[in-house]
Amino acid sequence: MRCPSRSPEETRAIAAALGTVLREAIEEGAVVGLVGALGAGKTEFVRGLAEGAGADPGLVASPSFVVASEYPSRDGTLRVAHVDCYRLESEAELEAAGFLDWLVPGVIVAVEWADRFPPALPADHLDVRIERNPGGDARSRELVARARGPRAEAWCREWAVRLASAGAAP
Repeated sequence: MRCPSRSPEETRAIAAALGTVLREAIEEGAVVGLVGALGAGKTEFVRGLAEGAGADPGLVASPSFVVASEYPSRDGTLRVAHVDCYRLESEAELEAAGFLDWLVPGVIVAVEWADRFPPALPADHLDVRIERNPGGDARSRELVARARGPRAEAWCREWAVRLASAGAAP
């Protein structure tokens, strides 16, 4: 699925639609791998994802120096784990940060720089690549989502439906 974004606000809205989908499918947990250059909008995407999942998007900050942060939903039914692999040197460091502890029901895991350790991600997850300036505008992005597994395919289909109904058709 491809989805254009003309601004950080639009990126957050697109991600919020996915957060809503994942909130409704959280009984098994969910992983979203994010890939993009520095400044592409990965953390903005996580802000939207957290908002859609019912967490406070104002709490979301890049976890580069702490490796990971958790944001509980306002109603306490789930958590969003925000992991940043940029400064990690190995999968062992990712595991030491608690990554495996988040791969459980009730947790949406957003992994920035997911392309650094692809084998660490579960087989069934969603990849989102954020590409900068597809039209030459400094604020524009293109989000390219790829489902890796049957649950992720279902999330992606429902996400596309919600975006289309909101007028942001992928």
